[in-house]
Amino acid sequence: MPGIDITDRQRRCVLPFEAVPAEVQLLRKAAAAQLNHWGVPMAGDETALVITELATNVIKHVGEGTSATLILEWKRDRLRVEVHDKSRSLPAPGSAACEAECGRGLHMVAAMAVDWGTIVTVLGKGVWCEIALGSEVACRRVERAIEALENYQGRSGAVLEGSRREAVLEESAIELIADLLHWTAVRGHDPDDILDRAQMHYEAETDAA
Repeated sequence: MPGIDITDRQRRCVLPFEAVPAEVQLLRKAAAAQLNHWGVPMAGDETALVITELATNVIKHVGEGTSATLILEWKRDRLRVEVHDKSRSLPAPGSAACEAECGRGLHMVAAMAVDWGTIVTVLGKGVWCEIALGSEVACRRVERAIEALENYQGRSGAVLEGSRREAVLEESAIELIADLLHWTAVRGHDPDDILDRAQMHYEAETDAA
């Protein structure tokens, strides 16, 4: 893959790639890393399958070695996956041509996705689908937590990636929880009671998702 363009605030990741089999595994790994970076790894398996099918279709039906682009966009309770290529030939679901040319790829994408479709672009076309991430409330809470941890103790300016970033976020989470427990104690509340109530909120929202 030539490079990665990420606009974190918009939760959008652009991954140009060359349509060859070796690139598919790299795309899957890059997507998994990005989902972990966003704090939404729950869609990792489905995303990997969708990426595999869409990228493989480009290899088979547009041409091996052609330039293509994978776009991931986190939209609260959904993850949008797009693969763009330079062909203007749009797959028509249910048609005899699609049955013969697309194989299981688009059928699998349609089965896993909340919604999917195709778009015509200036350079060719894009095939997109949206994968459910869970309840909107849970995703909004995860998004708020990531933003709070990134800004905790003035660390938002630090550029950290991979395992180092995860370690710093985990450390910040522990310190933030400890600070909140101190805050509750000095105001005469029982820290254990606060933790129990927070756990009840978490379990209720998890069960409802």
